[in-house]
Amino acid sequence: MEQQRSFGSHTTGTLYLVPTPIGNLDDMTFRAVEILKTADLIAAEDTRHTQMLLNHFAITTKTISFHEHNTQMRIPELLTKLEAGQTIAQVSDAGMPSISDPGKELVHAAIERGVPVVPLPGANAATTALIASGLSPQPFLFYGFLPRKTGERQRILAKLATEPATLLFYESPHRVGKTLAAMLEAFGDRQAVLARELTKKFETFIRGTITELQTYAENELKGEFVIMVAGAPDKPVVKSAAPFKDQVAAIVATGAKPNAAIKLVAKQNGVAKQVVYDAYHDLDRA
Repeated sequence: MEQQRSFGSHTTGTLYLVPTPIGNLDDMTFRAVEILKTADLIAAEDTRHTQMLLNHFAITTKTISFHEHNTQMRIPELLTKLEAGQTIAQVSDAGMPSISDPGKELVHAAIERGVPVVPLPGANAATTALIASGLSPQPFLFYGFLPRKTGERQRILAKLATEPATLLFYESPHRVGKTLAAMLEAFGDRQAVLARELTKKFETFIRGTITELQTYAENELKGEFVIMVAGAPDKPVVKSAAPFKDQVAAIVATGAKPNAAIKLVAKQNGVAKQVVYDAYHDLDRA
């Protein structure tokens, strides 16, 4: 066990984790500006992007690149500076460092070396979207970006299908439609919300069922998205498994393949594909 006292006398420098605005520069805190001004060095995900922020607040502190492609090379260099007594502020392009952005490896390495790690509160897209979503804010489960490979994405969503907490994901605009389709198959047609361009001029919330959001996603989309999905209900919506089995059997009798029939019945009843699959094959997963 180890205990860190963030403030006081230390033999090393301090690693500050500094959140930056997710869109609106007015969301930068006074404390964040002060830390960036007084730090010896700023480790930035993209130094060019961060420099625009620094220029806006008249911050002249030197920057060094620290991103997912140079993490292992940079960590020893940054640790040497910290152990020599320098203060380093780490920032990502937007929001909280380490949350779907670089940072966790440096934090772990600093802790291992006994370097104090001090987090600053600030902007975060997931929680900002959640409190205005209309979905239950407690409990919630933040996943971040889903895997891009179809099989891995389906495996993760299948695990989350019975999670009662509100589910939060990040997604890029060109993948929102595919992700919603995968969620519909795994979760059934639950209530969900899309949040885009948070804190910016065109901030938008789209609330409805997953199917309705799919219709919206057929348009050309811009901006980063937060996808929020209602958690699994306490009791399954299914009245009994028998009707599902009968519905699938009736469709199969017309010449359709079982998997296609299962998918269709799941969509028609607004339930997860796995529920119908289990019913058709008489599987009890309880």
